[in-house]
Formats: sequence, C-alpha cells, structure tokens
Amino acid sequence: MPTLPGNFTILIVDDHQNMRRTISDLLRSVGFKSFAYAENGRAALKVLKEQDIHLVVLDWMMPDMNGLEFLRHIRVDKIHQSLPVLMVTAEAASDKVLSAVQLGISDYIVKPFSPDTMFKKIAHILKTEF
Repeated sequence: MPTLPGNFTILIVDDHQNMRRTISDLLRSVGFKSFAYAENGRAALKVLKEQDIHLVVLDWMMPDMNGLEFLRHIRVDKIHQSLPVLMVTAEAASDKVLSAVQLGISDYIVKPFSPDTMFKKIAHILKTEF
C-alpha cells in the first residue's frame, strides 16, 4: 500500500448500495480507510462541498444526475477540476468512453471487473503501486 495522507478519502458514487459496499470493501483490502458515499451525482456534489475528497469512484447510470453530468460539473469547478475520477460502469460503447475521456475522466472500468483491475486503475491514477 502506498503512503497516503491519513485523511485520504474516496467518494464512491453509485445508485446501488451493494455496489458501494463492494467497492469500499475491495479498497479496504488494500489499505484505504476513509470513504464517503453518494447515490447519484447531485448527492456527490453536496459531499464535495462538505468534505475533502481525494478520489472519486463513479458510476455512469444513476437517477437524478448521472456520472457524466457530475463529471461535467466538477471539470468546470476550479476547486475540483483536477480531482481524480475513476468511472466504473456497464457503459462500454466506444462513443460513451470517448465522451467521458473528453470530459477529463482519469480512467475507466467496465462492469463486471476484477479486484485486480480496480487496483491497477487506481494505482495508475495515483501514480503509485499496491
């Protein structure tokens, strides 16, 4: 596990509680300790205003505000425009991936995924190793 600040917090944004729990359990297994949760992009924006977040793990398809809309909002916000975001989604069409890349997604995982894939993507985003 890389040395990260003690307050390193990951925001997990997914409309399914089981997926939020699965992702946090996976990340706990490699040493991450602090998590925040949101069920959609609108709730995630509220979390960003209230807490220091260092990485977002983001679903695409959610009610109220989807992941792409959330990404669009934070990329024009000077405070959060460089916040690392890993999109975890069932959206695999190349035009969808391209639109996320154009908005500045840090990396992308298609569901279903292996724990190893998630660890490698996060290590790449954080420029570290697990």
